[in-house]
Amino acid sequence: MSSKPSDLTRRSFVAAAAAGLASPAFAQATGPDTVEFRDELSDSVRRNASSFRARDWRPYFDDLQGGAILVDISSRALHYWGQDGSTYKLYPTSVPMSEELTRRGRTRVTYKDPAPDWRPTPSMKQRNPEWPDYVPPGPDNPLGVRAMHLSWTYYRIHGTHDTRKIGRRSSNGCIGLYNEHILELYELADVGAQVLVI
Repeated sequence: MSSKPSDLTRRSFVAAAAAGLASPAFAQATGPDTVEFRDELSDSVRRNASSFRARDWRPYFDDLQGGAILVDISSRALHYWGQDGSTYKLYPTSVPMSEELTRRGRTRVTYKDPAPDWRPTPSMKQRNPEWPDYVPPGPDNPLGVRAMHLSWTYYRIHGTHDTRKIGRRSSNGCIGLYNEHILELYELADVGAQVLVI
């Protein structure tokens, strides 16, 4: 049975399109501790787990005393290393909406809240006067199921019930994680853990 040239062209096109959709990213080893992903997508599409790169802690911290958390605003990722160096986690995050709301530098975890409630900061209330003054723990709480307070006033690493925020510039300064990820990080990271936001 012979195929018409137009059938081959259509089949070739469909096969090529399917192959392109099935493999948008290519893993590339860049060293013993890193794996980098390259793809042909635009920058707006690259803000997902395939654009993450595992990192070594040594360029950022002198030691892992108490554990260490690196938040990379550009790649919208949070890296966690356990104190003994054997645990490493990489999570997608939400990051602040603007540079004015972004704080960078060194801080630490000062308190772990197992059932966070939420009050908007004075500046949030000024920008959004329609927001409620208080939201108790639960499914409507912007802090999700767990929160880790930082030594910077009002700044937290917390969960979110609104999963659309992850991977975006969507917060008022905090770092947001999927609820399942904050549950895991909450168990791993201790009060006193080092935090660096870059």
